[in-house]
Amino acid sequence: MKSLNELHRILIAVEDSQYSDRAASYGFDLARKLGAEVALIHVNEIPVATPYLADPLVNEAPVVMPEMITAQEDASKRLLDRIADAYGSEMTVYTFNKMGSVRDEILSTAEEWNADLIILGTHGRTGFDHFISGSVAEKVVQKARCPVLIIPNKDSEHH
Repeated sequence: MKSLNELHRILIAVEDSQYSDRAASYGFDLARKLGAEVALIHVNEIPVATPYLADPLVNEAPVVMPEMITAQEDASKRLLDRIADAYGSEMTVYTFNKMGSVRDEILSTAEEWNADLIILGTHGRTGFDHFISGSVAEKVVQKARCPVLIIPNKDSEHH
């Protein structure tokens, strides 16, 4: 495993929540200290196709509305740009806007980009996008070839 001095590429998975900002802020601070590059990844899960668009009797595949996908991609791009602007000033920030299974896309992007560290933020609400609910974080931790840092969302008691 690489030593801290060899962490050159940090991949931070983000979603649209304040907890992602916490993870991003931490990740960018770490990158600056280590002189590492940062990539942000946001994954849109493939929208569940609405059943009423398909007639089950005709045995058609359910349809995913292209407008919906475009809207999601635009929202992702805005999110990635906002986080890059907020935390990555003076740095080159790579962004990956993916669609598919959150954990698979995080893992495959980490491989493709040769990430040395993956940072995930957890969020407090259950069900919402279950982005980094236990299952995603667990799978990423199990399968990743590099260390995974999970930024908890609990506020510390001591302010």
